Amino acid sequence: MRFTRRSFLAASAMLAASPRLASAAAARLSFDELYGSFSPLGLEFSDKVKDLTGKTVAIRGFMAPPLKAEAQFFVLSEIPMALCPFCSTDADWPDSIVVVYLDRKQTFTQPNQMIEVTGALDRGSWIDPETGFVSQLRLRQARYRTV
Repeated sequence: MRFTRRSFLAASAMLAASPRLASAAAARLSFDELYGSFSPLGLEFSDKVKDLTGKTVAIRGFMAPPLKAEAQFFVLSEIPMALCPFCSTDADWPDSIVVVYLDRKQTFTQPNQMIEVTGALDRGSWIDPETGFVSQLRLRQARYRTV
């Protein structure tokens, strides 16, 4: 097979588009779609979240300041935050955040920079064994890009 300038440019364009292709294949999710209702028992997940659990989703938001610079997770929030919204119990869980566990370390962004995160959606109360951080919604094996 002969490698030409044209095939090189085509391959380069495909590689450059690969993050966009990955997020295009993911189901879109917004903060408004996370919960279906609020009852005396607390927030209830929406049907969309229930249907997408375990699947790859893409959601846009803002990175809350991480616990530490070398952390491989962060909190994605609907609005920019100056402080990370840590929760002591599930009952304190805000309805406008999602915990993101990265598949690899990435450089963190400024809290006012919108990002799009793509990862496998996980739901239900879970306590991180390393940090004790309590979460209701998580993206696992995630990556993000600025938008």
